[in-house]
Amino acid sequence: MIVGIDLGTTNSACAVFRDGQTVMVPNALGHVLTPSAVSIDPDGAVLVGLAARERQSTHVGSTAVAFKRYMGTDKIVELGKKSFRAEELSALVLRALKADAEAFLGEAVTEAVITVPAYFNDRQRKATRRAGELAGLKVERLINEPTAAALAYGLHQRDRETQFLVFDLGGGTFDVSILELFDGVIEVRASAGDNRLGGEDFNDVMVQLIGRDLQTQIGDIRMAPEVLQQRVREAAERMRRQLSEQGEASARLVWNGQDLYTTITTEDFEAASEPLVKRLRDPVLRSLRDTGIEASRLDEVVLVGGATRMPLIRRTVTRMFGRFPSHAIDPDEAVARGAAIQAGLKSRDAALKEVVLTDVCPYSMGIEITEPQAQGGLMTGIFSPILVRNCVVPVSREQTYSALDDRQAFVELNVYQGESRWVRDNVFLGRLEVPVQPGRAREIPINVRFSYDINGLLEVNAEVPLTGIRRELLVYDPEAIPAGELEQRRAALAALKVHPRDTERVRALLARAGRCIEAALGEERAFLNAATSRFEAAVETQDPRTIAEASDHLQEVLDQFEGRSFL
Repeated sequence: MIVGIDLGTTNSACAVFRDGQTVMVPNALGHVLTPSAVSIDPDGAVLVGLAARERQSTHVGSTAVAFKRYMGTDKIVELGKKSFRAEELSALVLRALKADAEAFLGEAVTEAVITVPAYFNDRQRKATRRAGELAGLKVERLINEPTAAALAYGLHQRDRETQFLVFDLGGGTFDVSILELFDGVIEVRASAGDNRLGGEDFNDVMVQLIGRDLQTQIGDIRMAPEVLQQRVREAAERMRRQLSEQGEASARLVWNGQDLYTTITTEDFEAASEPLVKRLRDPVLRSLRDTGIEASRLDEVVLVGGATRMPLIRRTVTRMFGRFPSHAIDPDEAVARGAAIQAGLKSRDAALKEVVLTDVCPYSMGIEITEPQAQGGLMTGIFSPILVRNCVVPVSREQTYSALDDRQAFVELNVYQGESRWVRDNVFLGRLEVPVQPGRAREIPINVRFSYDINGLLEVNAEVPLTGIRRELLVYDPEAIPAGELEQRRAALAALKVHPRDTERVRALLARAGRCIEAALGEERAFLNAATSRFEAAVETQDPRTIAEASDHLQEVLDQFEGRSFL
């Protein structure tokens, strides 16, 4: 049995597709949401879910929450006498969800489709896979949370072409994805986001307001004992949720035998939250800019994530797009339901209409280069992207570089992921050394090709054409990709490693264009030349969508000149 799992910062959920619909899996308490919390008893017993979260203020040193924010990092969380990495804590949550699903379904659960924020980087995705493996689940597929939400909304069942934006504000992360539906394909056009922005940050705002209100009784909340800080934090979340339904929220805390009362109004909370609201705008603008789509052309804006329940967020989105967003499905359940649909598609459930999902690289990937400066000297540590963010995967791209020094015997390729101009601010993925023959600087070309698949396998190939020397680097998580599947996935990547200018359709189209240019005169010849040059420029981008659009345009131009081609 394969299930869909939304592994969240604040809450996690599990769903399954059966009898033609998605079904949320209840836990032992009958709830469909399980808090992403882990606590350790003095005797070593592990508590997961609501029981753990309720101990957050009473067992501060042995309870962990919001650890999803540390996925892919080296941070160690100390719980009592035990130490955990974020993926290990996540594995405990996944193991609990697996047990709940088996109890509910009455059969063993062996595989899961797990969702991740669209803006998770390579390390974070690999850590999520490891968490699934540690929980005893086979995790062949991660699906981005906005893409899962799109499936949950049933957008893939619409007959017309449509473009829509998913606005996903969860407990710890914020994602924006623009998707397009056509001919049974859901294509992710762009993703952007902020991995450090979510409901927890709005809770922080409420904590600051409570601390300011109670400052005369408790002093500076930042210097207060951790137990008091946790009690204030619990009150803050309750009050934030109250403000979603009423104009003010109140709470009572007991500290050192003293009753403490606090009241926060909607106006105060929203004014203090303005810096966070401003941070929501940049990813939205970036995703629109990357796709070239105007906000007015979007057919729908979909809200996902529990934090979108806040009236402040819904008003912000309405103002941003000039329309009311859609929130027909419970925002806490949408992602898990979408993961279950993907699980159903993967198991080829007869009740599901087949749909193809394409995804994008959320970050650019490339190598470190050194460039000469105009005033002399060299500038090191510059990032040169080969795969640019939001290119559709699977993908393969090639760029040509050269040795920098006459006496250089080898070139070191340092591989990074990120958007900064400087590699020091990006994520290091691996290193590859390529031997070169000493010769005149910048006259020894080195072709570097990046090939990347939807499962996170990156293959870097470097070739020196003058010598025929080739080297390759595989960047993958050996714990997530079994050895038996590695060669199969590499074979799939190999099929991508053809430059678009070498494909049959491109060759045939260029040959036809050349023949038409030779047959034309004057203005017609100049027009055909210009159209062919635009097509050749599109081919050099190596972007399949750009090439397809340019191919169609050149085909139309040539058909107008000599009539439709025939066989």
